[in-house]
Amino acid sequence: MTQHKNGTGSIFAKKYNVVDLLYFEEYTDIQQAIARETQLKNWHRDWKINLIKTLNPDMKDLSYSFLGQDPD
Repeated sequence: MTQHKNGTGSIFAKKYNVVDLLYFEEYTDIQQAIARETQLKNWHRDWKINLIKTLNPDMKDLSYSFLGQDPD
Protein backbone atom coordinates (compact mmCIF):
# COMPACT_ATOMS: atom_id res chain seq x y z
CA MET A 1 0.00 0.00 0.00
CA THR A 2 2.82 2.36 0.81
CA GLN A 3 4.38 1.67 -2.59
CA HIS A 4 1.12 2.42 -4.35
CA LYS A 5 0.75 5.71 -2.49
CA ASN A 6 4.35 6.65 -3.31
CA GLY A 7 3.93 5.79 -7.00
CA THR A 8 6.41 2.92 -6.79
CA GLY A 9 3.88 0.07 -6.88
CA SER A 10 2.88 -1.84 -9.98
CA ILE A 11 2.86 -0.26 -13.43
CA PHE A 12 -0.95 -0.58 -13.49
CA ALA A 13 -1.29 1.20 -10.14
CA LYS A 14 1.02 3.99 -11.24
CA LYS A 15 -0.63 4.42 -14.65
CA TYR A 16 -4.16 4.59 -13.24
CA ASN A 17 -3.25 6.32 -9.96
CA VAL A 18 -4.56 3.46 -7.82
CA VAL A 19 -3.84 4.72 -4.32
CA ASP A 20 -6.99 4.24 -2.23
CA LEU A 21 -7.98 1.00 -0.51
CA LEU A 22 -11.78 0.95 -0.43
CA TYR A 23 -12.46 -2.76 0.08
CA PHE A 24 -10.61 -5.98 0.78
CA GLU A 25 -11.29 -9.58 1.66
CA GLU A 26 -8.95 -11.89 3.55
CA TYR A 27 -8.41 -15.54 2.68
CA THR A 28 -6.17 -18.21 4.18
CA ASP A 29 -6.44 -20.39 1.08
CA ILE A 30 -4.83 -19.01 -2.09
CA GLN A 31 -7.16 -21.00 -4.35
CA GLN A 32 -10.21 -19.43 -2.74
CA ALA A 33 -8.66 -15.97 -3.10
CA ILE A 34 -7.92 -16.55 -6.79
CA ALA A 35 -11.44 -17.88 -7.38
CA ARG A 36 -12.96 -14.81 -5.70
CA GLU A 37 -10.74 -12.43 -7.67
CA THR A 38 -11.74 -14.16 -10.90
CA GLN A 39 -15.40 -13.88 -9.92
CA LEU A 40 -15.13 -10.16 -9.14
CA LYS A 41 -13.29 -9.44 -12.39
CA ASN A 42 -16.40 -10.62 -14.24
CA TRP A 43 -18.74 -8.33 -12.31
CA HIS A 44 -20.12 -5.07 -13.67
CA ARG A 45 -18.71 -1.87 -12.18
CA ASP A 46 -22.02 -1.03 -10.46
CA TRP A 47 -22.03 -4.43 -8.74
CA LYS A 48 -18.50 -3.83 -7.45
CA ILE A 49 -19.40 -0.35 -6.17
CA ASN A 50 -22.45 -1.75 -4.37
CA LEU A 51 -20.28 -4.45 -2.77
CA ILE A 52 -17.81 -1.82 -1.56
CA LYS A 53 -20.60 0.33 -0.14
CA THR A 54 -21.99 -2.58 1.92
CA LEU A 55 -18.87 -2.45 4.13
CA ASN A 56 -17.58 1.06 3.40
CA PRO A 57 -20.64 3.27 2.71
CA ASP A 58 -18.62 6.50 2.76
CA MET A 59 -16.01 5.09 0.33
CA LYS A 60 -13.21 6.14 2.73
CA ASP A 61 -9.61 5.09 2.13
CA LEU A 62 -9.05 2.15 4.49
CA SER A 63 -5.30 1.96 3.97
CA TYR A 64 -4.50 4.41 6.77
CA SER A 65 -6.25 2.37 9.43
CA PHE A 66 -4.86 -0.80 7.89
CA LEU A 67 -1.34 0.62 8.17
CA GLY A 68 -2.05 2.15 11.61
CA GLN A 69 -1.60 5.71 10.37
CA ASP A 70 -3.61 8.91 10.74
CA PRO A 71 -4.87 10.23 7.35
CA ASP A 72 -4.50 13.88 8.41
